[in-house]
Amino acid sequence: MAMERGDRPWGYYLVLHEDAGYKVKQFVVKPGSRLSLQRHRRRAEHWQVVRGEAAVTRGAEIVRLLPGGSIDIPLGVLHRVESVGKENLVVIEVQMGEYVGEDDIERFEDDYGRATTA
Repeated sequence: MAMERGDRPWGYYLVLHEDAGYKVKQFVVKPGSRLSLQRHRRRAEHWQVVRGEAAVTRGAEIVRLLPGGSIDIPLGVLHRVESVGKENLVVIEVQMGEYVGEDDIERFEDDYGRATTA
C-alpha cells in the first residue's frame, strides 16, 4: 500500500497508518525550518523524536527534545516544532481525536504566508 505523502515548505510528512479516531504520521523538518504556530480543535497529538533536535513550543513553554524524547500536545493548545540541529528532524506523530483530517489546523503564525488566523 502506498503511503500518503504531503510535501510542505518545511519538509514533508508521510501518513503511516490511519483508522477511526487516530492517525500515525512521520514528519521530516529541514534544519532551520519550522511548522506553523497552530492548534487543533478536534485532536490531540503525541510526538516522538527519532532523529535530529527539536525546539517545541507548547503553549507558553519551549521544550528541547533529542532522539528518544517525546511530548504530548493537548487538544486546543498552541504549538509548533522547529528543527534546530544540523540534520533533518524526524518525528513520529500520533494524532488522536474525533477527526484527524489535515484541515483541522488553525495557523496563527507561519513563515510561509499560510496563517489563517490573526
